[in-house]
Amino acid sequence: MLPADDDTPEDFPLLPGMQPHDRWMRVALDEARAAAEEDEVPVGAVIVAAGRVIASAHNQREQLADPTAHAEMIALTQAAAALGSWRLEQCTLYVTLEPCPMCAGAILQARVPVVIWGAADPKAGAVESLYRLFEDQRLNHRVQHTGHVMAEECGRILSDFFRQKRKIPRADTGF
Repeated sequence: MLPADDDTPEDFPLLPGMQPHDRWMRVALDEARAAAEEDEVPVGAVIVAAGRVIASAHNQREQLADPTAHAEMIALTQAAAALGSWRLEQCTLYVTLEPCPMCAGAILQARVPVVIWGAADPKAGAVESLYRLFEDQRLNHRVQHTGHVMAEECGRILSDFFRQKRKIPRADTGF
């Protein structure tokens, strides 16, 4: 879901007690909730440039039958289209879950300079948990990153989703 052309930071106010990155992480969390409503793993991402949301997406692997349809990948594609360039050098990516190796690689390729992420991903995280791709000196681009932003809320939506999934028997196995 792309934002309206007239969306501004005022449309996503910084409420009392919020940290600076919370404003945009809230938008990413809205995308994660949309994913959950569509029975997709609830991960959301937004890309901000010049103080405006230029891309907003959530996981769509099930809907699109596409293993690459992670929130970050879709948001990167939207942002490149919005800017008319694959180089996203003036952008900040906000994502509710630590990027996986595929997404971290795409972020590096897109030259995104800053990534803000929510919950850590101990099974697939490529920023801090398993790998540190954004800091790899062998690569020609570095990404500044801040993790654990609104981590409790970002993690809770994932935990709730998978807890609910475990309660529902799988149709294909009967378990």
